[in-house]
Amino acid sequence: MNRVHIKTYGCQMNERDSEAVAAMLRARGYRIVSDESDCDILLLNTCSVRDAAEQKAIGKAGYLQQRKKKQPDFVLGILGCMAQNRGASLLEQLPDVDLIVGTQKFHQVPGYLDNLRAARDAGVPIGETIVDIGEEAGSQNTIKDHLEPESGEVGVDRQVNAFVSIQQGCNMDCSFCIVPKTRGDERSRPMDEIVAECRALAARGVREITLLGQIVTSYGRRDYTHTGGVSPFVQLLEQVHAIEGIERIRFTSPHPRGFKDDLVAAYGRLSKLCGYVHLPMQSGSDRILRAMNRPYTRERYKEIVDALRAVQPDMYFSTDVIVGFPGETEEDFAQTRELFEACNYDMAYIFKYSIRTGTPAAVLGDQVPDEVKEARNQILLEILQKNSLRRTAGLVGTVEEVLVEGRDKNGGRFTGRTRGNRVCVFDAEPRLVGSLVPLRIERASVSTLYGQLVLAGVES
Repeated sequence: MNRVHIKTYGCQMNERDSEAVAAMLRARGYRIVSDESDCDILLLNTCSVRDAAEQKAIGKAGYLQQRKKKQPDFVLGILGCMAQNRGASLLEQLPDVDLIVGTQKFHQVPGYLDNLRAARDAGVPIGETIVDIGEEAGSQNTIKDHLEPESGEVGVDRQVNAFVSIQQGCNMDCSFCIVPKTRGDERSRPMDEIVAECRALAARGVREITLLGQIVTSYGRRDYTHTGGVSPFVQLLEQVHAIEGIERIRFTSPHPRGFKDDLVAAYGRLSKLCGYVHLPMQSGSDRILRAMNRPYTRERYKEIVDALRAVQPDMYFSTDVIVGFPGETEEDFAQTRELFEACNYDMAYIFKYSIRTGTPAAVLGDQVPDEVKEARNQILLEILQKNSLRRTAGLVGTVEEVLVEGRDKNGGRFTGRTRGNRVCVFDAEPRLVGSLVPLRIERASVSTLYGQLVLAGVES
C-alpha cells in the first residue's frame, strides 16, 4: 500500500505544493503514480478561490468514496486550500475521507500516511479521520523539495524548468478573496535558502526558475531592508540572476503595488528576467477597486503597464479580471473594458464574481445577475482572443528564442516557450532538451506558435 496519486486543482502554488509532497513521499519509500486507477492512496490538493473549484473537488472526492466500498484499504486524503477553509466540516459531506490536511501542514502528510499504513498493516481500525489545519511557524520553509524525474528516454525526461516557493500567505485583504484565510499571514523564506535551492536546481540541469508567492513582490519586506532603493524582492532577483546555469527567471503572482521603479528597471538590466508580466487588474473602475480594497487606481495601473513597455517595448502581459463584482454598473464595466483594451493583454484569466463565505464582499448587496456576468465575461474573452491572435500572428516570420522543454503531449514533436511565455511546437532531437534555440515561426494559433529550428548545427 505505497502507490500514491496526487490530483491538483488550482494555481501554480498548488502545483508546487503537490510536487513537494510527492518528493517527500518518494523519500519515504512511496511510489508516485500518474494513473489514479493504479494507486492505493489518492490525495486531492484543492483550491478555494471560487466556489466552483471547491464543488469540483467535493464531487471528485464523493465519487472516490465509492471506491473505498470495493477497496477497504484505499486511502483518500484532501489537502490544501479547501481543507484549510472547511476543515472537519467536510466530513458532513465526505464521511469516508481518511485525511484532511491544511496549507501549513503539507510536510506532515508522509507521517500521517505512515501512521495509516501501520494501523492497517496491524489490522487496527483507523477510527477517526485525521484532521490537521493548524498554523505552524516556519511552514513556508518546508516547500523546498523537488520531485526527481522518472527515468525514461535519455534527455527528454530532464527537468528544465522549476517552481521555487519564496513566500506564502497574504496580508492584502482584498474584499473578494478567501486566500488570507486559506493561506494565512504573509511569510517569507530566508533569501540564502532560496538561492541555495536555485543553485541546486541549476546543478541538476534546470534552466528556468519561476519564483512563487501569494504576493510574490511583497517578498521579505518585513525581514530585509531596502538597499540603495532596491527592494528585497529585486535583491532576490539579482542573486538568482547571478547563478550560473539559470538562463531565465519568471515570477508569479505579483500585486501592482509591488511595481516600484526598482522592479520596473530590473527588466532593463537583468537579462535573464523574461519580458512577461502577470499583472492582476481585477477591475478598471476606481469605484469598484475601492470596494475590492485594491490599493491602486486605473491611472496608476496604466502607468505601470506603460513604464514596463518603455523598458521592454515587446513586453507580454497577462492579467486577472473579475466581472460582476457586487454593485458593478454598466459604466463600471465600460471602464474595465476600456482599460482592458488599452493594455492589450496577451493572456487573461477572466472570472465571474462568486460569493466566498467569510469574505467582506459576501455580505454586500446589489449582487449582479448571472446573465449579466456571463455577458460581460464573453465581451472580455472576445477582446482577449482578438488581441492574442493579433500578437501571435505578428510573430509569423520572426525568429524567437525558445527553451526546449521536452516532447509535446502527442509525443511526436517537441515543445518549449518563448521569453514571452508563448508555447511553441516544433521538430527537434532529444539532445536539445534544456537548450535555448532559435525558432523561425511559420504559423500561429491564438495561444500556440509552430516553427522550425534555424541555426546551423541545431536543426532537427
